[in-house]
Amino acid sequence: MENFQEALALMGIGMATVFTVLLLIIFLGKLLIAAVNKFAPEEEKPQPKAEPAKVSPQIAKAIETAVQMITGGKGKVEKIEKQ
Repeated sequence: MENFQEALALMGIGMATVFTVLLLIIFLGKLLIAAVNKFAPEEEKPQPKAEPAKVSPQIAKAIETAVQMITGGKGKVEKIEKQ
C-alpha cells in the first residue's frame, strides 16, 4: 500500500509539473505574439491596379464555351481578368 501512495504522489507531482509547463508555454507564446505585433507590424501590401487588363472577346468566348461544355451548362462565367 505504501508503494501505491508513493506512486499516486509522484503521478500528482508529474501532472502538476506538466500543467505548469504548458501554462508557461501558453503565456510566453502570447507575450511573444504581442511583442512581435508591437515592434514588427505587418507590412502593407501594395495597392492593386485600378483597372485590370481586358481579355479579348475571342478568348472570353472560348473560355465561356469551355466552361459550358465541362459543366454541362450548369457553370457560369461571371468575370474574366488578366493578371
